[in-house]
Amino acid sequence: MMRPCAALSILAGFAVACIAPIVRAGDDTAPPRESYWQLIHDRDDHAIDLSRWLLQHKGALIVPIVITEPAVGNGGGAAAVFFQPAKQSDTSRADGERIPPNMYGFGAAKTENGTYGAVAAGEFHFRDDQWRYKGAVGKVSANLDFYTKGLFTGPRKIGYNLDGWFSFQQVQRRIGKLPFYIGARWLYVDLDSSLNVEGNRQFFKPRDFASRSSGVGPVFELDTRDNTLTPSRGTLAMLEGTYYASAIGSDTTFHAWRAHVLNYTPVGERFILGLRADYRTTSGSTPFYQLPSIDLRGISYGRYQDRTVGMVEAEWRWNVTRRWAALVFGGAGRAWGQRASFGDATTETTRGVGFRYLIARALGLYAGVDWAWSHDDHAWYLQVGSAWR
Repeated sequence: MMRPCAALSILAGFAVACIAPIVRAGDDTAPPRESYWQLIHDRDDHAIDLSRWLLQHKGALIVPIVITEPAVGNGGGAAAVFFQPAKQSDTSRADGERIPPNMYGFGAAKTENGTYGAVAAGEFHFRDDQWRYKGAVGKVSANLDFYTKGLFTGPRKIGYNLDGWFSFQQVQRRIGKLPFYIGARWLYVDLDSSLNVEGNRQFFKPRDFASRSSGVGPVFELDTRDNTLTPSRGTLAMLEGTYYASAIGSDTTFHAWRAHVLNYTPVGERFILGLRADYRTTSGSTPFYQLPSIDLRGISYGRYQDRTVGMVEAEWRWNVTRRWAALVFGGAGRAWGQRASFGDATTETTRGVGFRYLIARALGLYAGVDWAWSHDDHAWYLQVGSAWR
């Protein structure tokens, strides 16, 4: 429901002593144990780098969760993420394609408007990446706003709360040696929804307050990215469908579809052009809190919701040095369906700037900060990996 949103000193504090290397006392053949300070520095350029700590010593990447999302207010928390590399003999296939690392972890956060949540999640690759699994289970209590069209005063902002549990499970199978995957997903949400002002219930239908949503559907994915964490070249194209029905535990019947494409193209030796297109739509008795929303940096999540949303975004990354990168980005989105037709809906635009630091060279993992703004909102986001999901 929420977008998890800082300088080098913060990045250096990402790792904490979770699992220390064990050297047997009295073993003269054991190599000298490196200090923690040595472990978090690259042996080549001596810059801060967490690759050996994360991969060889199975340490945790402690990620500060800094939330400035206008939809829920300022807040924060932390997440611990662990990385597991592919087996040494399977690090790459004959064609040179690199197998992504397994990742798993947990985190929790809270904001100033009383929103809080906790989640445990993981993404795993099996049999030389022939199988992929990702899943998450969490608890959330979110205080959000829903915008409905007023008769004379313009959009009306209605406050509401969602409190409950959610589970997401997805399994995919690779088709031969092609970078194409097919699979299935299951999304289960059990939330109690309540309005801050009960008099606003007149703007909704009873079905809008369905508490349980259980949906399954297919997933089709083309993935040629060189890196799943911070890509520099390649394409990710996905089509996802989710069918919610009483036969699988849902209170209402509705369908949700999402199609999105991410493309990364090197321009010269130092520049990367990223392009994103994202389309989301629903049909049937969709609960109001599961309607698609324009999802762009700089726009409050839920600010522009309707039956269908479409978004495009571009990002220009300049690798200033081996470690540091600067970027500019901008996007546009439109929501339509119930409140307005596509032609009558307004186009909302965003723009922003940011920087990145290569925090784990072996993983190709960058981290940094983005500052984004739009006509109605502005916010900054702490990013670990790509900002696009």
